[in-house]
Amino acid sequence: MPELPEVEVVRRGLERWVSGRTIDAVEVRHPRAIRRHTAGAADFAARLKGLRVGVARRRGKYLWLPVTGGGPAAQTAAEGIAPLVTPSVTHGLAILAHLGMSGQLLVQPHDAPDEKHLRIRVRFDDDQDTELRFVDQRTFGGLSVHDTVPGDADQLPDVIAHIARDPLDPAFDDAAFHDALRRRRTTVKRALLDQTLISGVGNIYADEALWRSKLHYERPTATFTRPRTAELLGHVRDVMNAALAVGGTSFDSLYVNVNGESGYFDRSLDAYGREDEPCRRCGTPIRRRPWMNRSSYFCPRCQRPPRA
Repeated sequence: MPELPEVEVVRRGLERWVSGRTIDAVEVRHPRAIRRHTAGAADFAARLKGLRVGVARRRGKYLWLPVTGGGPAAQTAAEGIAPLVTPSVTHGLAILAHLGMSGQLLVQPHDAPDEKHLRIRVRFDDDQDTELRFVDQRTFGGLSVHDTVPGDADQLPDVIAHIARDPLDPAFDDAAFHDALRRRRTTVKRALLDQTLISGVGNIYADEALWRSKLHYERPTATFTRPRTAELLGHVRDVMNAALAVGGTSFDSLYVNVNGESGYFDRSLDAYGREDEPCRRCGTPIRRRPWMNRSSYFCPRCQRPPRA
């Protein structure tokens, strides 16, 4: 699954190429791509027609586009026909993107050949000659329209209001995170992957941050001191910023930017995916252990397991 750096790379591309444009038409080519929009494809397309896309936003792994404007009610009224839907207040709507395991948001020229797994096409009312495409091979991802949290400065979709801020967010509270970490009485990797505690961290960057911190993934959170928590957060931020600098981590041509270009942080990974390769610090072979239907990669010498 894409994590914070991969989603942020996409967000930046959307901010550059899509934000500020007005939606002219939406074509839904596969029903699974809008399954989280329970009102269906016709409602999805009608709600968005005529709306202006705001600045692309992200919280952790979640990406959305606020939309404002006249919308379908204004257009159908001008045409003298009844609207297909009764839209929400348009200044409080957002398009939430779930990238899933293989979802891609691509900005393509109008005349570019359709991708094999093209699921949604969004055309704009301007002369830029590009459109936004949602491509998803495995159809686990999708787009949906939601009301935003009233009064929220980030225009956060209400369905993700429970998601915690991420460690690159200027409003992230380090002290509150430490207190919550201690209260959870769990293990450190479980805590890092808990999106209600800290968002944006997934399996790859958890393993990388823990390797940099010399912490075993089963270290109890109750044992963390404030300096140890601060050190861990520092490594989480460092590894994510390093990944962002090279476009994130792309596997099998997935998690690309809006121009279809892959990131290459996978070349710099110290732990994840390096089973039996030597630890870059001590030379001990990296080990992999099954963990919560995933895998954990660690150095058995640098990251010693906690005492029973």
